[in-house]
Amino acid sequence: MQQVSRAEAQSRLPELLDAALRGEEVYITGEGVVRVRLVPVPVRRGRPQFGSARGMATMSDDFDDPLLEFEEYMR
Repeated sequence: MQQVSRAEAQSRLPELLDAALRGEEVYITGEGVVRVRLVPVPVRRGRPQFGSARGMATMSDDFDDPLLEFEEYMR
């Protein structure tokens, strides 16, 4: 764990960023209190694979049949 002051963090920012990317805990203090914690942003997953949910949803055979409630409008 590294704990540095704001002034020190400004002069050592590239080094501190590299440390955070390696998984080290980096805290920046201001007025004697921890104000910032540097953490890497999680890596985004790949793009969705089209067709990967095939077979997970089903549709009834009468899905597109006319509704009985609207029979009078169909005449």
